[in-house]
Amino acid sequence: MTRSIVIDSNWRWLEKGGSNCFTGNTWDQTNCPSTQTGATNCAEQCALEGATYEASYGITTEQSELSLAFVTENTIAERTRGAIQSEETLTNVGSRVYLMESDSKYKMFNLKNREFTFTVDVTQLPCGLNGALYFVEMDEDGGLSEYTDDKAGAKFGTGYCDAQCPHDLKFINGEANVLDWVPSENDPSSGTGYYGTCCMEMDIWEANSISQAYTPHTCSTVGQVRCSGTSCGDVDDSNPDSRYEGMCDKDGCDLNPYRYGIYDFYGPGADFTVNSLLPMTVVTQFITTDGTDDGDLMEIKRIYIQNNNVFESPAITMPSVATGEETTYYGITDDFCASSRQNFNESHNGFKDHGGMKAMGASMDRGQVLVMSLWDDHYADMLWLDSTYPTDSTKVSDMRGPCPTTSGAPSDVEVNAANSTVVFSNIKFGPIGSTFLQPTIAK
Repeated sequence: MTRSIVIDSNWRWLEKGGSNCFTGNTWDQTNCPSTQTGATNCAEQCALEGATYEASYGITTEQSELSLAFVTENTIAERTRGAIQSEETLTNVGSRVYLMESDSKYKMFNLKNREFTFTVDVTQLPCGLNGALYFVEMDEDGGLSEYTDDKAGAKFGTGYCDAQCPHDLKFINGEANVLDWVPSENDPSSGTGYYGTCCMEMDIWEANSISQAYTPHTCSTVGQVRCSGTSCGDVDDSNPDSRYEGMCDKDGCDLNPYRYGIYDFYGPGADFTVNSLLPMTVVTQFITTDGTDDGDLMEIKRIYIQNNNVFESPAITMPSVATGEETTYYGITDDFCASSRQNFNESHNGFKDHGGMKAMGASMDRGQVLVMSLWDDHYADMLWLDSTYPTDSTKVSDMRGPCPTTSGAPSDVEVNAANSTVVFSNIKFGPIGSTFLQPTIAK
């Protein structure tokens, strides 16, 4: 079945009568002042426009293939009586798109007791970039039916949320996020408002050609929830634990083999088990306690296919919190997450605190939306994915990839890696064991 994608509303032109309601990273104070009245007035007066996907955002499709470009420049010409009077070059960085079920609804996935498979090409993604594919518990219609001021809905890419409770969304719950809006100091297209927006998140694939991880993030929420301050887990310099007091587990329970001292599994070249300089097929399986749709989510497993070879995610051995004995893990489980936290000498286990695997499975029962994106990181330079983070750490568990701690700055990658792309293709979804041929798994 053929389905379409839609770009997130944050990337769209927001206008009233042809004039910008949001320019660069600031709101127009006439239509969108930083008041509660402004929040509702902005939603009533300003319209999200349609999108020219290839010209403006570098997004192209061909049969089962979706390509996302990193930096796209589009020249806009202003004409008078047919003659060009002026030209303006607009630069777009990255994108975020959702898979649609229809013109007005997102495709909802119920992942539990299923597997999700796709092919990806990250050849052109260096340190500092992230070609991501993941699921979040957004509203099926983007909030259109719940929030009266939202006249756009899924058709225009509204309603995003994730476990980081992001504050950079221009619209949350049908209102403009203008209260306490602060333009970013290092991102000319972004800023943060008073509100964030939280929901369960299942990161299937966060990767570049250097490093990769898959990560469930749990939340004490049902669906998308607007937050502020501590409930978002916002950083409070006077409270070191503030990150862990919000609705969601921002750290997540990630499985990145590099963090466990397995340095030759994934990377660029034939010396790695999975060579990131070649396309690969990625299979993620969501296994329940009793092998049925009704069982609780118990384990999330990963399989890679490349050149007709099938590789399981490498086994990880460490002391188990549950038994106290050395245990070998082949995927993500509650015990794996707790044991990892203990092994890494981390005092917090937000994954467990917000319900663990059972809660993630409940979110999958309610339905999650497929997100695909390409982005750089104006906060931490993507070092949490592909380098040592925090940068002054000497812990093996903080070594997430071999990229230098000085890499990944947007000011660098947006110039020197501007032509980067990520390509997702051949997306399949079905019962466990149904989406790929299963020859003998290579060890």
